[in-house]
Amino acid sequence: LLEGAKMTVLLTVLAIFFGSILGLISALFRLSRFKVLNGISWFYTWSIRGIPLIVQLFIWYFGLPSLGIELSAFTAGVCALSVCEGAYISEIIRGGITSINKGQNEAALSIGMTSWQSMRRIILPQAIKVVVLPFGNECITAMKDTALVSVISLVELMRKATILDATYVRSMEIYVTAAVIYLIMTSSIMVIIYLLSKKFNLRGEYSR
Repeated sequence: LLEGAKMTVLLTVLAIFFGSILGLISALFRLSRFKVLNGISWFYTWSIRGIPLIVQLFIWYFGLPSLGIELSAFTAGVCALSVCEGAYISEIIRGGITSINKGQNEAALSIGMTSWQSMRRIILPQAIKVVVLPFGNECITAMKDTALVSVISLVELMRKATILDATYVRSMEIYVTAAVIYLIMTSSIMVIIYLLSKKFNLRGEYSR
C-alpha cells in the first residue's frame, strides 16, 4: 500500500504542477481583451468541468489509440488529471485576480508599467494570498481524484488495495488501511495550507 501511496503522491504533484500552469494560462486568457483567447478559455473550463474525470481518463487512454496516439497508463493518467485540475485552478486564479481592486492596475499603468508588468508585479502577488485556501482545497481534491486512475490499470494506492484484496481476501483490513493512508496524506496538505494561511493571515475553511 505504501508503494501505491508513492504513486498517488507523484500523480498529485504532477497534476497540480501542470494543472497550475494550464490554469494560469487559461485565467489570463479569460481576462484577455481578445475574444478568441477569451473564448478558448471559456470553452476549456466549461467542457472539462462538465465532463466526469473518469470519462476523460477513458478518452485519453482508450480513445486516443483510435486516432493513432497511444499513451502509457501513467502518461494518460497525468494528462487527464492535469487538464482536469487546470480547468478548476483556472477559475480559482481568475477569482483571485478579479478580487483585486481595479484601481491598483490603473495606478500601475499610470506610472508607466505595461499590462504584463502590472499583472506580474502588482496583481498576481496579491492574488496569490487570496487563492491559498481554495487552492489547498483543490490539492486535496486532486489527491482523492487520483484513485480514479485505477480504472486504466495504473497502480496507485487504490489499485494496489484492490490487488491485495483479490490476493488475500481481507477487504476490511486492506481498505481501512488504504483509507487511513489517504487521510494522512490529505491531512498533510491541510497542515501545509494552514501554516501558509497563518503566514498570510488568512481566514477561511476547507470546502471538501
